[in-house]
Amino acid sequence: MEKHHHRGSWGSSLGFLMAAIGSAVGLGNLWGFPFKMGANGGFAFLLIYIILTVAVGFAMLMAEMAIGRKTGRSAVSAFRKLDSRHPEVGYMGVISGTIVVSYYCVLGGLCLRYCLGFFVEAFGGTGFLGHGETFFQSFTTAPWSIILFTALFALITGAILMGGVSGGIEKFSTIAMPALFFMLIALVVYISRQPGAEQGYAFMFTPDWDYLKENFFSVLSTAAGQMFFSLSLAMGIMVAYGSYLKKDENIPRDALLICGADTIIALLAGSLVIPAAFAFVGEDAYMSGVKLLFVTMHQVFFNIGGRFGCFLGFIFFLTVCIAAITSSVSLLEVSVSFGVDRRIDKHKEPKRTRVIAICTIFVFLLATPVALDAMGGTPGTTPLGLLQQWFPSLALKGWNESFINAYSFISEGFLMPLGALLTSLYIGYKYKTTLITDECRMGRSRVLDLCYRFIVPITMLVVLYGQLKNFLG
Repeated sequence: MEKHHHRGSWGSSLGFLMAAIGSAVGLGNLWGFPFKMGANGGFAFLLIYIILTVAVGFAMLMAEMAIGRKTGRSAVSAFRKLDSRHPEVGYMGVISGTIVVSYYCVLGGLCLRYCLGFFVEAFGGTGFLGHGETFFQSFTTAPWSIILFTALFALITGAILMGGVSGGIEKFSTIAMPALFFMLIALVVYISRQPGAEQGYAFMFTPDWDYLKENFFSVLSTAAGQMFFSLSLAMGIMVAYGSYLKKDENIPRDALLICGADTIIALLAGSLVIPAAFAFVGEDAYMSGVKLLFVTMHQVFFNIGGRFGCFLGFIFFLTVCIAAITSSVSLLEVSVSFGVDRRIDKHKEPKRTRVIAICTIFVFLLATPVALDAMGGTPGTTPLGLLQQWFPSLALKGWNESFINAYSFISEGFLMPLGALLTSLYIGYKYKTTLITDECRMGRSRVLDLCYRFIVPITMLVVLYGQLKNFLG
Protein backbone atom coordinates (compact mmCIF):
# COMPACT_ATOMS: atom_id res chain seq x y z
CA MET A 1 0.00 0.00 0.00
CA GLU A 2 3.04 2.26 0.24
CA LYS A 3 2.91 2.97 -3.47
CA HIS A 4 -0.61 4.40 -3.14
CA HIS A 5 0.50 6.69 -0.33
CA HIS A 6 3.17 8.19 -2.56
CA ARG A 7 1.51 8.00 -5.95
CA GLY A 8 -2.24 8.16 -5.34
CA SER A 9 -4.97 5.69 -6.29
CA TRP A 10 -8.46 5.63 -7.76
CA GLY A 11 -11.24 6.36 -5.28
CA SER A 12 -13.71 3.98 -6.92
CA SER A 13 -14.11 1.46 -9.70
CA LEU A 14 -16.55 3.80 -11.49
CA GLY A 15 -14.07 6.67 -11.26
CA PHE A 16 -11.34 4.57 -12.86
CA LEU A 17 -13.67 3.43 -15.64
CA MET A 18 -14.76 6.99 -16.41
CA ALA A 19 -11.12 8.13 -16.52
CA ALA A 20 -10.06 5.20 -18.72
CA ILE A 21 -13.01 5.61 -21.09
CA GLY A 22 -12.33 9.35 -21.15
CA SER A 23 -8.75 8.62 -22.17
CA ALA A 24 -9.94 6.32 -24.94
CA VAL A 25 -12.63 8.71 -26.22
CA GLY A 26 -10.78 11.59 -27.83
CA LEU A 27 -10.59 13.71 -30.95
CA GLY A 28 -9.77 10.67 -33.10
CA ASN A 29 -13.15 9.15 -32.24
CA LEU A 30 -15.08 12.29 -33.08
CA TRP A 31 -13.84 12.80 -36.60
CA GLY A 32 -11.12 10.27 -37.50
CA PHE A 33 -13.20 7.13 -36.94
CA PRO A 34 -16.30 8.10 -38.97
CA PHE A 35 -14.30 9.22 -41.99
CA LYS A 36 -12.00 6.21 -41.96
CA MET A 37 -15.02 3.94 -41.70
CA GLY A 38 -16.77 5.60 -44.65
CA ALA A 39 -13.64 5.70 -46.82
CA ASN A 40 -12.53 2.11 -46.12
CA GLY A 41 -15.49 -0.05 -47.00
CA GLY A 42 -18.16 1.25 -44.58
CA PHE A 43 -19.59 -1.59 -42.52
CA ALA A 44 -16.78 -3.88 -43.73
CA PHE A 45 -14.28 -1.58 -41.98
CA LEU A 46 -16.43 -1.59 -38.83
CA LEU A 47 -16.46 -5.39 -38.83
CA ILE A 48 -12.64 -5.54 -39.11
CA TYR A 49 -12.35 -2.88 -36.39
CA ILE A 50 -14.55 -4.84 -33.96
CA ILE A 51 -12.69 -8.11 -34.65
CA LEU A 52 -9.36 -6.37 -34.00
CA THR A 53 -10.71 -4.74 -30.82
CA VAL A 54 -11.78 -8.14 -29.48
CA ALA A 55 -8.73 -10.13 -30.64
CA VAL A 56 -5.99 -7.53 -30.16
CA GLY A 57 -7.19 -4.41 -28.33
CA PHE A 58 -8.81 -6.26 -25.42
CA ALA A 59 -5.71 -8.42 -24.84
CA MET A 60 -3.29 -5.48 -24.97
CA LEU A 61 -5.51 -3.27 -22.79
CA MET A 62 -5.70 -6.00 -20.17
CA ALA A 63 -1.92 -6.55 -20.40
CA GLU A 64 -1.03 -2.89 -19.88
CA MET A 65 -3.36 -2.48 -16.89
CA ALA A 66 -2.08 -5.75 -15.36
CA ILE A 67 1.58 -4.73 -15.79
CA GLY A 68 0.84 -1.36 -14.18
CA ARG A 69 -0.95 -2.86 -11.20
CA LYS A 70 1.53 -5.70 -10.70
CA THR A 71 4.54 -3.37 -10.60
CA GLY A 72 2.83 -0.34 -9.05
CA ARG A 73 4.79 1.86 -11.43
CA SER A 74 4.38 3.91 -14.61
CA ALA A 75 5.58 2.75 -18.03
CA VAL A 76 9.39 3.01 -17.77
CA SER A 77 9.70 1.88 -14.14
CA ALA A 78 7.18 -0.92 -14.76
CA PHE A 79 9.12 -2.52 -17.61
CA ARG A 80 12.41 -1.93 -15.77
CA LYS A 81 10.95 -3.72 -12.73
CA LEU A 82 9.98 -6.68 -14.91
CA ASP A 83 13.47 -6.79 -16.44
CA SER A 84 16.09 -4.13 -15.76
CA ARG A 85 17.65 -4.79 -19.20
CA HIS A 86 14.49 -3.88 -21.15
CA PRO A 87 12.93 -0.55 -20.18
CA GLU A 88 12.83 0.57 -23.83
CA VAL A 89 9.13 -0.23 -24.33
CA GLY A 90 8.31 2.06 -21.41
CA TYR A 91 10.40 4.87 -22.90
CA MET A 92 8.59 4.43 -26.23
CA GLY A 93 5.28 4.91 -24.44
CA VAL A 94 6.41 8.02 -22.56
CA ILE A 95 7.89 9.61 -25.70
CA SER A 96 4.75 8.77 -27.73
CA GLY A 97 2.38 10.11 -25.07
CA THR A 98 4.37 13.34 -24.69
CA ILE A 99 4.48 13.94 -28.44
CA VAL A 100 0.77 13.22 -28.90
CA VAL A 101 -0.33 15.49 -26.03
CA SER A 102 1.70 18.35 -27.52
CA TYR A 103 -0.31 18.46 -30.75
CA TYR A 104 -3.47 17.60 -28.81
CA CYS A 105 -3.00 20.93 -27.01
CA VAL A 106 -3.07 22.77 -30.36
CA LEU A 107 -6.19 20.93 -31.54
CA GLY A 108 -7.77 21.34 -28.10
CA GLY A 109 -6.99 25.07 -28.20
CA LEU A 110 -8.81 25.32 -31.53
CA CYS A 111 -11.79 23.52 -29.97
CA LEU A 112 -11.81 26.03 -27.10
CA ARG A 113 -11.80 28.94 -29.55
CA TYR A 114 -14.73 27.50 -31.52
CA CYS A 115 -16.61 26.69 -28.32
CA LEU A 116 -16.14 30.28 -27.09
CA GLY A 117 -17.15 31.72 -30.47
CA PHE A 118 -20.38 29.73 -30.73
CA PHE A 119 -21.23 30.49 -27.06
CA VAL A 120 -20.88 34.26 -27.54
CA GLU A 121 -22.85 34.26 -30.80
CA ALA A 122 -25.58 32.05 -29.32
CA PHE A 123 -26.25 34.69 -26.66
CA GLY A 124 -26.29 37.72 -28.90
CA GLY A 125 -22.63 38.59 -29.45
CA THR A 126 -21.21 39.20 -32.93
CA GLY A 127 -17.83 39.01 -34.63
CA PHE A 128 -16.53 35.95 -32.78
CA LEU A 129 -17.02 33.55 -35.71
CA GLY A 130 -16.52 34.05 -39.40
CA HIS A 131 -17.68 31.84 -42.24
CA GLY A 132 -16.38 28.26 -42.49
CA GLU A 133 -12.96 27.95 -44.09
CA THR A 134 -12.35 31.71 -44.07
CA PHE A 135 -12.49 31.80 -40.26
CA PHE A 136 -10.38 28.64 -39.92
CA GLN A 137 -7.65 30.11 -42.12
CA SER A 138 -7.73 33.53 -40.48
CA PHE A 139 -7.45 32.05 -36.99
CA THR A 140 -4.85 29.36 -37.68
CA THR A 141 -2.59 31.79 -39.54
CA ALA A 142 -2.61 34.25 -36.62
CA PRO A 143 0.31 32.84 -34.56
CA TRP A 144 -0.34 34.61 -31.27
CA SER A 145 -4.04 33.68 -31.23
CA ILE A 146 -3.44 29.98 -31.76
CA ILE A 147 -0.52 29.96 -29.29
CA LEU A 148 -2.70 31.70 -26.68
CA PHE A 149 -5.44 29.06 -26.91
CA THR A 150 -2.84 26.26 -27.01
CA ALA A 151 -1.41 27.62 -23.75
CA LEU A 152 -4.92 27.86 -22.25
CA PHE A 153 -5.69 24.24 -23.12
CA ALA A 154 -2.34 23.08 -21.67
CA LEU A 155 -3.05 25.03 -18.45
CA ILE A 156 -6.52 23.45 -18.10
CA THR A 157 -4.97 19.99 -18.53
CA GLY A 158 -2.26 20.72 -15.96
CA ALA A 159 -4.76 22.23 -13.51
CA ILE A 160 -6.90 19.07 -13.54
CA LEU A 161 -3.82 16.95 -12.85
CA MET A 162 -2.94 19.24 -9.93
CA GLY A 163 -5.97 17.81 -8.12
CA GLY A 164 -4.25 14.40 -8.00
CA VAL A 165 -5.39 11.01 -9.26
CA SER A 166 -8.63 10.77 -7.28
CA GLY A 167 -9.37 14.46 -6.69
CA GLY A 168 -8.36 15.65 -10.17
CA ILE A 169 -8.47 13.06 -12.95
CA GLU A 170 -11.20 10.88 -11.44
CA LYS A 171 -13.47 13.71 -10.27
CA PHE A 172 -13.33 15.53 -13.62
CA SER A 173 -13.89 12.35 -15.66
CA THR A 174 -16.83 11.20 -13.53
CA ILE A 175 -18.67 14.44 -14.36
CA ALA A 176 -17.35 14.96 -17.90
CA MET A 177 -17.99 11.56 -19.47
CA PRO A 178 -21.74 11.28 -18.69
CA ALA A 179 -22.12 14.91 -19.86
CA LEU A 180 -20.31 14.10 -23.12
CA PHE A 181 -22.48 11.02 -23.70
CA PHE A 182 -25.81 12.80 -23.19
CA MET A 183 -24.83 15.82 -25.29
CA LEU A 184 -23.74 13.47 -28.07
CA ILE A 185 -27.05 11.58 -27.91
CA ALA A 186 -29.05 14.84 -28.09
CA LEU A 187 -27.13 16.04 -31.16
CA VAL A 188 -27.40 12.65 -32.91
CA VAL A 189 -31.21 12.64 -32.41
CA TYR A 190 -31.53 16.16 -33.86
CA ILE A 191 -29.30 15.46 -36.89
CA SER A 192 -31.03 12.13 -37.62
CA ARG A 193 -34.29 14.01 -38.29
CA GLN A 194 -32.80 16.33 -40.92
CA PRO A 195 -33.30 15.80 -44.69
CA GLY A 196 -30.17 14.40 -46.33
CA ALA A 197 -28.84 12.73 -43.18
CA GLU A 198 -29.66 9.32 -44.68
CA GLN A 199 -26.88 9.85 -47.25
CA GLY A 200 -24.40 10.10 -44.39
CA TYR A 201 -25.61 6.86 -42.86
CA ALA A 202 -25.31 5.19 -46.27
CA PHE A 203 -21.73 6.54 -46.63
CA MET A 204 -20.78 5.02 -43.27
CA PHE A 205 -22.77 1.83 -43.01
CA THR A 206 -23.03 0.45 -46.55
CA PRO A 207 -20.72 -2.58 -46.70
CA ASP A 208 -18.32 -2.46 -49.67
CA TRP A 209 -17.01 -6.03 -49.80
CA ASP A 210 -15.31 -5.50 -53.16
CA TYR A 211 -13.27 -2.64 -51.72
CA LEU A 212 -12.33 -4.82 -48.75
CA LYS A 213 -11.17 -7.65 -51.02
CA GLU A 214 -9.05 -5.34 -53.16
CA ASN A 215 -7.58 -3.34 -50.26
CA PHE A 216 -7.60 -5.81 -47.38
CA PHE A 217 -4.17 -5.01 -45.93
CA SER A 218 -4.74 -1.26 -46.24
CA VAL A 219 -8.10 -1.55 -44.43
CA LEU A 220 -6.56 -3.84 -41.79
CA SER A 221 -3.71 -1.40 -41.17
CA THR A 222 -6.06 1.61 -40.98
CA ALA A 223 -8.50 -0.15 -38.64
CA ALA A 224 -5.73 -1.46 -36.36
CA GLY A 225 -4.01 1.93 -36.22
CA GLN A 226 -7.29 3.64 -35.33
CA MET A 227 -8.06 0.98 -32.72
CA PHE A 228 -4.67 1.31 -30.98
CA PHE A 229 -4.79 5.09 -30.92
CA SER A 230 -8.44 5.13 -29.87
CA LEU A 231 -7.94 2.72 -26.94
CA SER A 232 -4.88 4.66 -25.68
CA LEU A 233 -2.61 1.66 -26.17
CA ALA A 234 1.21 1.70 -26.48
CA MET A 235 1.40 5.24 -25.03
CA GLY A 236 2.04 4.30 -21.41
CA ILE A 237 -1.41 5.54 -20.38
CA MET A 238 -2.99 2.28 -19.30
CA VAL A 239 0.19 1.15 -17.54
CA ALA A 240 0.13 4.39 -15.51
CA TYR A 241 -3.63 4.16 -14.87
CA GLY A 242 -3.24 0.47 -13.98
CA SER A 243 -0.58 1.35 -11.39
CA TYR A 244 -3.24 3.28 -9.43
CA LEU A 245 -5.66 0.30 -9.37
CA LYS A 246 -6.54 -1.52 -6.18
CA LYS A 247 -5.86 -5.26 -6.07
CA ASP A 248 -9.55 -6.22 -5.97
CA GLU A 249 -10.34 -4.44 -9.27
CA ASN A 250 -11.58 -6.80 -12.01
CA ILE A 251 -9.21 -6.01 -14.91
CA PRO A 252 -10.78 -8.28 -17.60
CA ARG A 253 -14.23 -6.79 -16.92
CA ASP A 254 -12.86 -3.25 -17.00
CA ALA A 255 -10.98 -3.87 -20.27
CA LEU A 256 -14.16 -5.22 -21.86
CA LEU A 257 -16.22 -2.22 -20.70
CA ILE A 258 -13.60 0.26 -21.96
CA CYS A 259 -13.47 -1.41 -25.39
CA GLY A 260 -17.26 -1.49 -25.64
CA ALA A 261 -17.83 2.11 -24.50
CA ASP A 262 -15.10 3.43 -26.81
CA THR A 263 -16.61 1.70 -29.86
CA ILE A 264 -20.17 2.83 -29.03
CA ILE A 265 -19.12 6.48 -28.64
CA ALA A 266 -17.09 6.33 -31.87
CA LEU A 267 -20.21 5.08 -33.70
CA LEU A 268 -22.35 7.78 -32.07
CA ALA A 269 -19.85 10.42 -33.18
CA GLY A 270 -19.92 9.01 -36.70
CA SER A 271 -23.71 9.05 -36.66
CA LEU A 272 -23.51 12.77 -35.87
CA VAL A 273 -20.61 14.17 -37.90
CA ILE A 274 -20.98 12.48 -41.29
CA PRO A 275 -24.83 12.74 -41.61
CA ALA A 276 -24.62 16.39 -40.48
CA ALA A 277 -22.04 17.09 -43.19
CA PHE A 278 -24.27 15.52 -45.86
CA ALA A 279 -27.45 17.20 -44.58
CA PHE A 280 -26.17 20.76 -44.20
CA VAL A 281 -23.08 21.11 -46.40
CA GLY A 282 -23.39 18.45 -49.10
CA GLU A 283 -20.85 17.53 -51.75
CA ASP A 284 -18.60 20.52 -51.05
CA ALA A 285 -17.90 19.38 -47.49
CA TYR A 286 -14.42 18.42 -46.36
CA MET A 287 -14.86 14.83 -45.20
CA SER A 288 -11.48 14.08 -43.63
CA GLY A 289 -8.72 15.45 -41.45
CA VAL A 290 -8.76 18.60 -39.34
CA LYS A 291 -11.03 20.44 -41.79
CA LEU A 292 -13.87 17.95 -41.25
CA LEU A 293 -14.03 19.10 -37.64
CA PHE A 294 -13.20 22.79 -37.95
CA VAL A 295 -14.52 23.76 -41.39
CA THR A 296 -17.30 21.32 -42.28
CA MET A 297 -18.86 21.19 -38.79
CA HIS A 298 -18.58 24.98 -38.48
CA GLN A 299 -20.47 25.24 -41.77
CA VAL A 300 -23.10 22.78 -40.52
CA PHE A 301 -24.11 25.01 -37.60
CA PHE A 302 -23.74 28.18 -39.68
CA ASN A 303 -26.20 26.74 -42.21
CA ILE A 304 -28.66 25.73 -39.49
CA GLY A 305 -28.70 29.43 -38.79
CA GLY A 306 -29.62 31.86 -36.04
CA ARG A 307 -28.99 31.57 -32.36
CA PHE A 308 -30.28 27.99 -32.35
CA GLY A 309 -27.57 26.97 -34.83
CA CYS A 310 -24.96 28.73 -32.70
CA PHE A 311 -26.29 27.03 -29.56
CA LEU A 312 -26.01 23.61 -31.22
CA GLY A 313 -22.51 24.56 -32.36
CA PHE A 314 -21.60 25.46 -28.77
CA ILE A 315 -22.94 22.11 -27.47
CA PHE A 316 -21.04 20.23 -30.19
CA PHE A 317 -17.70 21.93 -29.59
CA LEU A 318 -18.19 21.70 -25.82
CA THR A 319 -18.56 17.94 -26.33
CA VAL A 320 -15.40 17.90 -28.44
CA CYS A 321 -13.55 19.95 -25.79
CA ILE A 322 -14.53 17.46 -23.08
CA ALA A 323 -13.31 14.55 -25.22
CA ALA A 324 -10.06 16.37 -25.93
CA ILE A 325 -9.44 17.27 -22.27
CA THR A 326 -10.13 13.77 -20.89
CA SER A 327 -7.60 12.40 -23.39
CA SER A 328 -4.99 15.14 -22.86
CA VAL A 329 -5.19 14.61 -19.09
CA SER A 330 -4.34 10.92 -19.50
CA LEU A 331 -1.58 11.67 -22.00
CA LEU A 332 0.07 14.27 -19.75
CA GLU A 333 -0.26 11.90 -16.80
CA VAL A 334 2.13 9.54 -18.64
CA SER A 335 4.91 12.14 -18.38
CA VAL A 336 3.90 13.17 -14.86
CA SER A 337 3.85 9.60 -13.51
CA PHE A 338 7.25 9.00 -15.15
CA GLY A 339 8.66 12.07 -13.39
CA VAL A 340 7.09 11.15 -10.03
CA ASP A 341 8.36 7.55 -10.19
CA ARG A 342 11.81 8.76 -11.18
CA ARG A 343 11.95 10.86 -8.01
CA ILE A 344 10.60 8.01 -5.85
CA ASP A 345 13.17 5.58 -7.31
CA LYS A 346 15.89 8.07 -6.28
CA HIS A 347 14.40 8.13 -2.74
CA LYS A 348 13.21 11.72 -3.13
CA GLU A 349 9.86 13.28 -2.31
CA PRO A 350 7.45 12.87 -5.29
CA LYS A 351 6.65 16.61 -5.50
CA ARG A 352 3.85 15.91 -7.98
CA THR A 353 2.84 19.58 -8.29
CA ARG A 354 6.34 20.59 -9.38
CA VAL A 355 6.54 17.70 -11.86
CA ILE A 356 3.16 18.68 -13.37
CA ALA A 357 4.32 22.28 -13.84
CA ILE A 358 7.54 21.18 -15.57
CA CYS A 359 5.72 18.69 -17.83
CA THR A 360 3.02 21.24 -18.77
CA ILE A 361 5.60 23.85 -19.76
CA PHE A 362 7.62 21.29 -21.73
CA VAL A 363 4.54 20.07 -23.62
CA PHE A 364 3.53 23.66 -24.45
CA LEU A 365 7.02 24.36 -25.87
CA LEU A 366 6.82 21.14 -27.89
CA ALA A 367 3.39 22.23 -29.18
CA THR A 368 4.62 25.64 -30.36
CA PRO A 369 5.98 24.51 -33.79
CA VAL A 370 2.64 22.79 -34.51
CA ALA A 371 0.81 26.02 -33.67
CA LEU A 372 3.18 28.22 -35.67
CA ASP A 373 2.92 26.24 -38.90
CA ALA A 374 -0.89 26.18 -38.54
CA MET A 375 -0.93 22.40 -39.10
CA GLY A 376 0.64 22.87 -42.53
CA GLY A 377 -1.25 26.06 -43.36
CA THR A 378 1.86 28.28 -43.50
CA PRO A 379 4.29 26.50 -45.88
CA GLY A 380 7.47 28.38 -44.92
CA THR A 381 7.38 27.11 -41.32
CA THR A 382 6.61 23.44 -42.04
CA PRO A 383 9.34 20.78 -41.68
CA LEU A 384 9.56 20.65 -45.48
CA GLY A 385 9.87 24.42 -45.78
CA LEU A 386 12.57 24.60 -43.10
CA LEU A 387 14.58 21.61 -44.34
CA GLN A 388 14.52 22.74 -47.97
CA GLN A 389 16.78 25.62 -46.97
CA TRP A 390 19.54 23.03 -46.56
CA PHE A 391 18.19 20.26 -48.81
CA PRO A 392 16.53 22.02 -51.79
CA SER A 393 15.65 18.77 -53.57
CA LEU A 394 13.81 17.30 -50.57
CA ALA A 395 10.50 15.84 -51.78
CA LEU A 396 7.14 16.27 -50.09
CA LYS A 397 6.26 13.18 -48.07
CA GLY A 398 3.56 12.60 -45.50
CA TRP A 399 5.87 13.09 -42.52
CA ASN A 400 7.30 16.47 -43.56
CA GLU A 401 4.08 18.13 -44.76
CA SER A 402 3.52 19.73 -41.35
CA PHE A 403 4.78 19.49 -37.78
CA ILE A 404 1.61 17.67 -36.73
CA ASN A 405 2.35 15.06 -39.42
CA ALA A 406 5.99 14.82 -38.32
CA TYR A 407 4.92 14.30 -34.70
CA SER A 408 2.28 11.75 -35.80
CA PHE A 409 4.89 9.86 -37.80
CA ILE A 410 7.22 9.53 -34.80
CA SER A 411 4.44 8.50 -32.39
CA GLU A 412 1.60 6.79 -34.31
CA GLY A 413 3.69 5.79 -37.30
CA PHE A 414 6.66 4.24 -35.55
CA LEU A 415 6.93 4.17 -31.75
CA MET A 416 3.39 3.02 -30.92
CA PRO A 417 3.17 0.00 -33.26
CA LEU A 418 6.77 -0.98 -32.44
CA GLY A 419 6.11 -0.67 -28.70
CA ALA A 420 2.96 -2.81 -28.98
CA LEU A 421 4.86 -5.39 -31.03
CA LEU A 422 7.65 -5.66 -28.44
CA THR A 423 5.18 -5.75 -25.53
CA SER A 424 3.30 -8.68 -27.05
CA LEU A 425 6.53 -10.55 -27.81
CA TYR A 426 7.84 -10.03 -24.27
CA ILE A 427 4.57 -11.26 -22.76
CA GLY A 428 4.18 -14.14 -25.21
CA TYR A 429 7.73 -15.49 -25.15
CA LYS A 430 9.80 -13.92 -22.35
CA TYR A 431 7.53 -13.40 -19.34
CA LYS A 432 4.82 -15.84 -20.48
CA THR A 433 1.08 -15.17 -20.40
CA THR A 434 0.93 -16.13 -16.73
CA LEU A 435 2.27 -12.63 -15.98
CA ILE A 436 -1.17 -11.37 -17.03
CA THR A 437 -3.42 -14.25 -16.00
CA ASP A 438 -1.97 -14.41 -12.47
CA GLU A 439 -2.49 -10.66 -11.91
CA CYS A 440 -6.03 -10.92 -13.33
CA ARG A 441 -6.75 -14.08 -11.29
CA MET A 442 -7.50 -16.08 -14.43
CA GLY A 443 -6.69 -19.66 -15.29
CA ARG A 444 -4.35 -20.61 -18.10
CA SER A 445 -5.74 -19.24 -21.37
CA ARG A 446 -4.72 -20.71 -24.73
CA VAL A 447 -6.64 -17.90 -26.43
CA LEU A 448 -4.43 -15.29 -24.73
CA ASP A 449 -1.34 -17.33 -25.60
CA LEU A 450 -2.44 -17.19 -29.23
CA CYS A 451 -3.10 -13.44 -29.01
CA TYR A 452 0.22 -12.44 -27.47
CA ARG A 453 2.38 -14.85 -29.46
CA PHE A 454 0.85 -14.63 -32.91
CA ILE A 455 -2.22 -12.41 -33.49
CA VAL A 456 -0.90 -9.19 -31.91
CA PRO A 457 2.66 -9.43 -33.33
CA ILE A 458 1.45 -10.18 -36.86
CA THR A 459 -1.16 -7.41 -36.71
CA MET A 460 1.43 -4.92 -35.41
CA LEU A 461 3.86 -5.83 -38.20
CA VAL A 462 1.12 -5.10 -40.74
CA VAL A 463 0.30 -1.80 -38.98
CA LEU A 464 3.97 -0.79 -38.76
CA TYR A 465 4.45 -1.51 -42.47
CA GLY A 466 1.25 0.36 -43.37
CA GLN A 467 2.12 3.39 -41.25
CA LEU A 468 5.68 3.67 -42.57
CA LYS A 469 4.40 3.32 -46.13
CA ASN A 470 1.77 6.00 -45.50
CA PHE A 471 4.18 8.52 -43.99
CA LEU A 472 7.27 7.80 -46.12
CA GLY A 473 5.75 6.61 -49.41
